[in-house]
Order: sequence, then structure tokens, then C-alpha cells
Amino acid sequence: MTDTVLAALGLALRGGNLAVGEEPVAEACRTGKARVVLLASDAAGNTARRATRLAGENVPLVLLPRDKSQVGFALGRASCAVAAVTEPGLAALVLSRLAEEEKARYGQVAALLEGRARQAPEKSGR
Repeated sequence: MTDTVLAALGLALRGGNLAVGEEPVAEACRTGKARVVLLASDAAGNTARRATRLAGENVPLVLLPRDKSQVGFALGRASCAVAAVTEPGLAALVLSRLAEEEKARYGQVAALLEGRARQAPEKSGR
């Protein structure tokens, strides 16, 4: 069975819309490109604290029900503790797929990101 959450992250990566690792996520957050910060379930405490600080109040921070090796495997790496989706529609897709698994936990953030994706300006030239 395909893991639709990890498939969506792979799609974001292939499209250049996923920052992977602490420094790229920090850059995406600093430049206002991060739409959601995702944290693996077994991320180290220091990584979790840094991700929380980077996300701040404007970027949702979501604890994935996947561990670092699962996320890493989906992204072609040994492991991945933190990532940030930088495209509004893909951020909404990832969260809607999480909400399909566990609506009570992810439904509110999924709805927030879907609303933001609808408000985001269309990219021209596509």
C-alpha cells in the first residue's frame, strides 16, 4: 500500500517545493517561503525546539506520524528529521492526506492550509 503522505512529500521534493534538513528549513522560514514545517516523530529534542522556534507563530509546525527513516526513505535519504513545504497547494495536500488518517489531530491545520492555498496568487507562466 502506498503511503500517500510520503508520496506527497516526494512530489513536493521533485517539484523543488520542499526544504529538507535544519539549515534549508531555517532559510525557508527566514525568507517567508515555508508554508508548513514537518517534524519526524523521533526527531531529537534540540531539532524539535529549533523547528518550533523557526516556525514561529505564522507557520504551522506538524509532528508527522512517521519516523526519520521513513521520511528519509521517501525523500531518497538515509533519514530526515525536519522539512518544510514551500508551495501552498502542496502544503495543503500533505495536511489533507494526514487528516484522512487522523482528522481530529490534523483536520484544523489542513483546513487552515487549504484556505491559504486558495488565497495564494496563481503562478504565471505555467
